[in-house]
Amino acid sequence: MRAVVTGASGTVGTALIDYLKHKKITVVRWNRGEVPIDAYYPMEDFLRAVRPDIFFHLAIASKSTGRENENWLVNYEWPSELAWISRILNFTFVFTSSVAVFSDHAKGPFTLESQPDAADGYGNEKRMAEQRVLFQNPDARIARLGWQIGDAPGSNNMVDYLHKKMAEHGEIHASTRWLPSCSMLADTARALFQIAQKSPGLYQVNANDRWSFYEIADALNKIHGNPWKVTPVEDFVYDQRMIDKRVKIPPLEKRLKTLASPPNL
Repeated sequence: MRAVVTGASGTVGTALIDYLKHKKITVVRWNRGEVPIDAYYPMEDFLRAVRPDIFFHLAIASKSTGRENENWLVNYEWPSELAWISRILNFTFVFTSSVAVFSDHAKGPFTLESQPDAADGYGNEKRMAEQRVLFQNPDARIARLGWQIGDAPGSNNMVDYLHKKMAEHGEIHASTRWLPSCSMLADTARALFQIAQKSPGLYQVNANDRWSFYEIADALNKIHGNPWKVTPVEDFVYDQRMIDKRVKIPPLEKRLKTLASPPNL
């Protein structure tokens, strides 16, 4: 089996490639320096040559090159073209979206019937891209992801966020009234591969069924040897959990054993 991965050096891409290699799957990384993302025929020619079985589109507009409308190009136009190519070349297309398609004012938890309402920025681009991808290829799989939890700082994950907030402010304000959608990176990688084997359509990946951001941050603090001062606050009230029982992913308390112990107050 052969898989193409965009965003291969990103937070989720790195974990996914590790998992695919563990499964003995040949991985081809999309190199934007060699294959443009705004020229249809070079993209199609590349994929005709590679002949993938699965295409995982994880890339986002993370580092600006100063190009006009770059975010829209990367987050909307590129996946639209890839979805069409996957349709005519008949390979499985998995597009990673985000819980950010729901605004901070939306009422969670979010089921598959919940209507995305992000009106601007990244969330809106992902919301529009979801619709476009399924229009271009009704057989595509869309996987909405939440906040990723890694093992260390250095990439776009929750541990990195906590590390940076502590360095900047000397403490971390964590809301006891925010229930974030989140999952462990390795579990997300496995879920994405599972989704590629499932029927076409929309999927939501979330391992948090009941824990607040404060409880999760406190549990991570204990696991990492209490390097942070985590302060409970109530300034952000939001149930961001995504619900989808078809996606089998271990609950957070199975991975973060310290969630079962009382939080530090």
